Amino acid sequence: MKKQFASSIAVAISAAWLWSCNQSDPAPKGDYVSGVFVSNEGNFNQNNGAVSFFPRERTTADADIFAAVNGAALKGGVQDFVSANGKGIILVDNSAAGQDKVEFVDSYTFKSEGSIGAPDIENPREALIIGSRAYVSCWGTNADYKYTTGYVAVIDMNTKKVTKKINVADGPENLANANGKLFVGTTAYGAGNKVTVINLATEEAGSPIATQGAANPIGIDANGKLWVNAGNKVLRINAETSVTEATLTIATDGYKSPDNFALSADLRSIFFVLSWYDNTNKERGATYKFGIGDAQIATTPLIPRTFSGLAVDPAQGLLYAGVTPSYAQAGYAVRYRADGSLVDSIKVGVAPKGFFFQ
Repeated sequence: MKKQFASSIAVAISAAWLWSCNQSDPAPKGDYVSGVFVSNEGNFNQNNGAVSFFPRERTTADADIFAAVNGAALKGGVQDFVSANGKGIILVDNSAAGQDKVEFVDSYTFKSEGSIGAPDIENPREALIIGSRAYVSCWGTNADYKYTTGYVAVIDMNTKKVTKKINVADGPENLANANGKLFVGTTAYGAGNKVTVINLATEEAGSPIATQGAANPIGIDANGKLWVNAGNKVLRINAETSVTEATLTIATDGYKSPDNFALSADLRSIFFVLSWYDNTNKERGATYKFGIGDAQIATTPLIPRTFSGLAVDPAQGLLYAGVTPSYAQAGYAVRYRADGSLVDSIKVGVAPKGFFFQ
């Protein structure tokens, strides 16, 4: 009898163990579980930035989901939105000094979960979430427009507090990470001709990577190499040794400016916009594409127009491009295939600059 009882207990325990192993985490619930988030910078003087959203299969967007859910606008320009494991942060840059902030949201429901403002967050530019930490590049007070007060704010996503401010002068901007390092670009020309390298284990800045022009990290390719734009050059850098392995020149004709770089879904191609302003102050230019193994950058455009932002959806491989007709009207998210053929266009908010795919 004892043997049968013990056997029954063993079977019950085994069944319970198997049941628990076969159970997955409950599916997240909310109106924004899967789709595309658009960071609309808005008009700086009007502080009317917003985050738009649409499921991939839809051709219409919800223009301002934060205001729709929380009953109040973000009150500033939206510089970036990123999320991980349902925890999102919005970088809000207000035209008034001391009013900038990082807004925390549940990225599935977009309900506000608090915010961090000045003096911890001042002029935020871009964010990355790595594990339980968020890293936010900030220009600092920048009262003299010399970019001398910049830093990277380290945020504990669990406590929603800034745990450290890593000094990065010269206007810290774009971020990329690989091999336990955070690579930080800089805005200030001349003084900012370098990539700051932060050790994520110690959260300390080490020896920078010198560049010929203000550095703009693009991302990490399929081979683990770091790509950086600097002036009219694109650099392929060994992310482990910080050695520049290749330099490609962009044909700018001396007056065109490259911007809005984005890696393809397979991380083997790079898109970018090359633009200039004519004598009527109207932006001109086109969008180009090159492969990470190319010896030179092709001068034939992929798409014969410019955009205010570019990103590639890793799920579908489509290129998302922001169109800003003016800072007084809604813009558009235009979708293209990797070969440059048009898919469709979706009306979003004012000045769409960034995209996040969930």
